[in-house]
Amino acid sequence: QVQLAESGGGLVQAGGSLRLSCAASARTFSSYSMGWFRQAPGKEREFVGTISWSGGRTYYADSVKGRFTISRDNAKNTVYLQMNSLKPEDTAVYYCAADLNQRNLPVNWYEYDYWGQGTQVTVSS
Repeated sequence: QVQLAESGGGLVQAGGSLRLSCAASARTFSSYSMGWFRQAPGKEREFVGTISWSGGRTYYADSVKGRFTISRDNAKNTVYLQMNSLKPEDTAVYYCAADLNQRNLPVNWYEYDYWGQGTQVTVSS
């Protein structure tokens, strides 16, 4: 099993920044593609971004491209989501996920095998 734990959520004004962290328990963390998703009230879970096992490749949803950045530190078993220029529509619970199947930058929630508990991000107008 793989345990993931998100942290770093909170309340921020529009235009502000926030960095989320996801700490993994797995020994083989460096072999997993990692993803970030979010879910706002009344909406389906939405893809945010993904990063390859080496950290050399990333892919983002159009809604966050240019504002959000995913990175990872395999020595610390941690993946990060740096969020800049935040908008009220970014308000959601943000989830970290791990793909154990070596897919090529997966963007669908069902392609991931393990999930964190989520962390709330609220962006005020």
